[in-house]
Amino acid sequence: MLIDFSKMEEQVIPQFLGGEGTFRTRMRVDELGKIMRAALEPGASIGLHTHETSSEMIYILEGKGKVLYDGEYIPLAAGSCHYCPKGHSHSLINDSDALLTFFAVVPVQ
Repeated sequence: MLIDFSKMEEQVIPQFLGGEGTFRTRMRVDELGKIMRAALEPGASIGLHTHETSSEMIYILEGKGKVLYDGEYIPLAAGSCHYCPKGHSHSLINDSDALLTFFAVVPVQ
């Protein structure tokens, strides 16, 4: 299957999962999970949440920021990959002055 994000409608979600600012995404969702190309504007974040029924992999395409993972801040930049296993908590934060663009996969487990 080919997933062409350029042909998907962009969703603009303010304060995603209780975070700050604006989250933009083009997302494929089915019964097996989510695959998305997304971005956080400068100063934006995805709120802290726990993966109860899934894990998540986030690959940074452009920009830099940090993740709060199980209480620890970890810096991320283009080429970094963050993994949040099922049962763990995280938040993605764009603490830079540029767009943070990433690819994420959230499989249902």
